[in-house]
Amino acid sequence: MPVGRGIFRDFCSCFDQSRPHPRARVGFHAERQDPTAPGWRRLLELVEEAAEDGREEFKPLIELSPEERRQVVTLPPSIATLTAVKHLVLYGSNLVRVPPEIGAMSSLEEFTPYTSYRLHWFPYEITRCRRLARSTVSTRALFGNFKLRPPFPEVTSSPDSLTGLDPERLDPGRWGPTALQGCSVCHGPIPQGGLQQVWISLRVATDVLPLLVNACSPECVASLPGGARDHIPTAHRGGRVDQPPSYWD
Repeated sequence: MPVGRGIFRDFCSCFDQSRPHPRARVGFHAERQDPTAPGWRRLLELVEEAAEDGREEFKPLIELSPEERRQVVTLPPSIATLTAVKHLVLYGSNLVRVPPEIGAMSSLEEFTPYTSYRLHWFPYEITRCRRLARSTVSTRALFGNFKLRPPFPEVTSSPDSLTGLDPERLDPGRWGPTALQGCSVCHGPIPQGGLQQVWISLRVATDVLPLLVNACSPECVASLPGGARDHIPTAHRGGRVDQPPSYWD
């Protein structure tokens, strides 16, 4: 996790992004967004402005100071209002997660989170962006990427782990997101004790992305498509799951 500071972002040591390490231990970033941080408050204003003026390109980080950029570790759920945005630019961000509300950005055609080195996974809901055709992602930073094959965090859906789980207040270090609004697959509610978490690697626009699925039932998990070529072919729970050889093998 964070081991040092750059000019406008933290660095992490979740896994070595220069050498293959398929058996390393990995986990989710546990940082929570500080809602009082000036960078976060300014980001909320920028999202509101972009929704109001209907702009097609949204580059919020260039409007923040270096320290304010560092304060932003996720995007607000209000990005769902950015239905006119065609190009979302998050170059060099300090993000550790993207909320499922990105799936509501119905006009999104291009996604650029390049050099966001702490962003290791994406929500399955990004597949709802049907027009998304181009992306620029630092793939070496992704779980399961074909160059290095770092492992995926292990997820579980055992009954004991789900007892008393509040989907509106999740521990991101354990579950990935901080809140769930519904099933990643069917959009329906997730019943108490019914959360099914799995990973699947799919081609989204230009890149193959590791997608975290938060499903409401085994049936929704079973309906997922097959994994991308040269990646794990089915949905899985991460951990010490076998992956295809890395690019360097």
